[in-house]
Amino acid sequence: MTDDRLYFIHIRDTIARIKKFTKGGKDAFLRSDLVQDATIRNLQILTESTQRLSDGFKRRHPDIDWHGIAGFRNVLVHGYLSLDLNRVWDVVERHASDLKRKLQDELRSLPSPPKQRRKRLTKKTTRRSKKRKS
Repeated sequence: MTDDRLYFIHIRDTIARIKKFTKGGKDAFLRSDLVQDATIRNLQILTESTQRLSDGFKRRHPDIDWHGIAGFRNVLVHGYLSLDLNRVWDVVERHASDLKRKLQDELRSLPSPPKQRRKRLTKKTTRRSKKRKS
């Protein structure tokens, strides 16, 4: 099983960036190539990341249109010449927040990840790393 937690966080952060880029509203989005490009690129990343979520997670959330997300990814990546910016805005405005909320709920329900032990540095290890840098 993949570690869905990593993808949840990645998708959540991507949605936060999209929301930041589009905070000026639909008119600002439609007027700015820069905002459009940043938003579309992050939607590509988001949709690609959803494809990497485990089948178990997807089965637990049949209310999310996984097939539609995959199809939208293909449109973003391959159909960019005929991309409907109103459709992109609709996804940003109506669907991204809903997905973020569901992923946040899932993140809260997961057990905390095991703490990784940090390697203790000794004088010997520090000397070795200094030699490598030279």
